Amino acid sequence: MLSIDIICVGNLKEKYWRLAFDEYVKRLTPWAKIRVTEIPEQRVNKDTDALILSALTEEGRRITAAIPDKAFVTALCIEGKRLSSVQLSEVLSKEMTTGTSSFAFIIGGSYGLSDEVKTRANLKLSMSDMTFPHQLARIMLIEQLYRSMTILNGVKYHK
Repeated sequence: MLSIDIICVGNLKEKYWRLAFDEYVKRLTPWAKIRVTEIPEQRVNKDTDALILSALTEEGRRITAAIPDKAFVTALCIEGKRLSSVQLSEVLSKEMTTGTSSFAFIIGGSYGLSDEVKTRANLKLSMSDMTFPHQLARIMLIEQLYRSMTILNGVKYHK
């Protein structure tokens, strides 16, 4: 069975985000074990480059420590590659055929991800040129993972 780790900065505070996320986790359980690791966001008192870099570095250290060994790592970042749902399912399929059974998806906080995390990633993925709150990005990611699994398993969902 696949293991999918979602490592993210911050948490889902509102009930409606948690309900949406939990629904897709439930739908994914026939194909994958989902584990979520929430990294506390480093607070920045002033938006100076040095303080932001320090916060990103600390978050990056915690994120990197949470990545499972041998996981195929995908960092969600605006400069990443944009893929269609079918293309994402093809990336997962290709990795699975080479023996990968552990995937880690990383969602940063309000300042994004450290260069260390981006360098560690096997794939940098962009959902859009637009910026989304990290709570919504988490819902969008889990839905796309579910969509990918339905595509790979021939289940009617994707259109």
